[in-house]
Amino acid sequence: MSINTLEHVLTLTIGGLLFLAALLTLIRITIGPSVLDRVVATDVLVSIVVCAFGAHAALTGLTTTLPLLVSLSLVGFLGSVAVARFVSRDRDRAPGTDAPASPQPLPGRSDR
Repeated sequence: MSINTLEHVLTLTIGGLLFLAALLTLIRITIGPSVLDRVVATDVLVSIVVCAFGAHAALTGLTTTLPLLVSLSLVGFLGSVAVARFVSRDRDRAPGTDAPASPQPLPGRSDR
């Protein structure tokens, strides 16, 4: 088996696995069921795209994709952090009001 054949088989294997992972991630984005599930799946999809670009760069020897890899990673991370922050802020609010919910005392502790 020559090195070109091995490289071709490796390329097809990597491409097939990344495609399968992206397909399963798209299914998770579609069926949800919660916003946080969709956000995590979207972050995984961005990671899969970064892996695909990284594999392409490794197989072709091109270094021009490095800024794209860094940018995609940063956008994926910041997007996940922003959504997590807004979801946690919404959960902290009392239902039907704009004010934060009053903290509940811990069981077994009395306020002195």
